Amino acid sequence: MKFNDIYKKRIECNDKDKVFKYLIVSLKETITKWDYFVNWTKVFDNVSKIEIDLNILNYLIGKDKIELEFIELLKKYPAIARLIPILVASRDSSFKILSQYSYKDFTYEDFLFKTTKSLSSDQIEKIVKFAKESGFLALLSSKRIKNVVDYVIGVEAGLDSNGRKNRTGKMMEDIVEFFVKDICDRHKYEYITQATSSKVKEKWGLDLKVDKSSRKIDFAVYNRKKLYLIETNFYGGVGSKLKSTAGEYKIMFDYWTNDGHKFIWITDGLGWKSTHRPLRETFNYIEHLLNLNMVSKRILEDIIINNV
Repeated sequence: MKFNDIYKKRIECNDKDKVFKYLIVSLKETITKWDYFVNWTKVFDNVSKIEIDLNILNYLIGKDKIELEFIELLKKYPAIARLIPILVASRDSSFKILSQYSYKDFTYEDFLFKTTKSLSSDQIEKIVKFAKESGFLALLSSKRIKNVVDYVIGVEAGLDSNGRKNRTGKMMEDIVEFFVKDICDRHKYEYITQATSSKVKEKWGLDLKVDKSSRKIDFAVYNRKKLYLIETNFYGGVGSKLKSTAGEYKIMFDYWTNDGHKFIWITDGLGWKSTHRPLRETFNYIEHLLNLNMVSKRILEDIIINNV
């Protein structure tokens, strides 16, 4: 990192060692917001698409001869077969189940669930077997649930919670975009989210070299003189990805600065506290490495408006 008076002005650091120390000590423990927990809009959208068929399954609740009743339902309403995966909390539509194993061999059985207008007797037999062996038919016959729609709302909420890791990345982008948008609005700059080489070319006529065609950059900001490429991430815990990410951005810095563009990496999270070395190496190598606290101190703004 090339030291600049911006850091002295904004955070009272007069050399790059003090800037790095400031970066580490001001890392944030969390950026969790209310939308971190469950995306309820997504949950109810998913349920609404299959709600009619789910209500058909309510017929099975409390039935004594539930397997025979399920067979009749599948004959009359074959579309309900596609519901089986979500009933066992899965997004998959096919499964390979280990049915038997011994010293001699392991035996697997394939199950496929898809929307269809009719089902053969063999297909119905396999669907019923899966619903029985997975425990779902027993759940219905026991009356432990009162409504299949309500049950699936709970399943969807649970599955959605698995996306929290991705939501942390999205929350980091949302926070940084708040500042990027404010800077651009006040200074009449333009920016692109999820910028690609083609988007940059189309919007500003600028050539942007990338290491792979699928490369998407969190933000591209054009201040009418320089193109600033901004990547963001948040690491609340330790892991090998921190080291590889730091190394990746050294490579991308070379790519983009060789094209005459600017690169800013904005990262945060306590995961970096125990992974100093790769972060420091990248900090020393690239021009700008900030955390959210530094962005809020207007360092990002100063960098962009002063063509630093």
